Amino acid sequence: MPAVAVLDDPGAATAALDPLRARLLALLAVEASSAAALAKAVDVTRQKVTYHLQVLREHGLVVEVEQRKHGGLTERLYAASAGSYVVSPAAVGAAGADPARVDDHRSSSYLLALAGRAIDEVGALVRGADSAGKRLPTLSIDTDIRFRSAADRAAFTDDLAAAVRALATRYHDESAPTGRWHRLVAFSHPRPKEHP
Repeated sequence: MPAVAVLDDPGAATAALDPLRARLLALLAVEASSAAALAKAVDVTRQKVTYHLQVLREHGLVVEVEQRKHGGLTERLYAASAGSYVVSPAAVGAAGADPARVDDHRSSSYLLALAGRAIDEVGALVRGADSAGKRLPTLSIDTDIRFRSAADRAAFTDDLAAAVRALATRYHDESAPTGRWHRLVAFSHPRPKEHP
């Protein structure tokens, strides 16, 4: 099971965003369970849970992992198809975020559009790599920094941009016959207060 799956199909996104189905997915990401056990956990009827599990299965969000026989009855155990999910801008079609439609490259709108593009592109690349039985080469850097002032933040931005330009110049080879293009995006935003 992948740790994170990207939902780019509108139907799958809609199915996952239903509040009860989202609760079921969260439970099934932790432990495989039956419709009866899930019904107790979320305090709704087994029939209602069975219906919602079927919708989730139709969109590939839930998979049957085991069948247990109890006398003449068969108990089916289900699990989430991923540890968690993220919705791609592709799920909303032409209305999805697109950095090309944001003029202010220093705005939060541009940052969100870049993040959305990354979700969309990496999601598609992961699916392609998985179907080819390969790993996708990626690089992620995540850190927190506390700036003394807005001036320090601006200076850091200039220094980071210069460092990235220098590294890109050193390692970029336009004519490499076996080279592969990579996209590098760096962004920063204030850390939410509830996340230490």
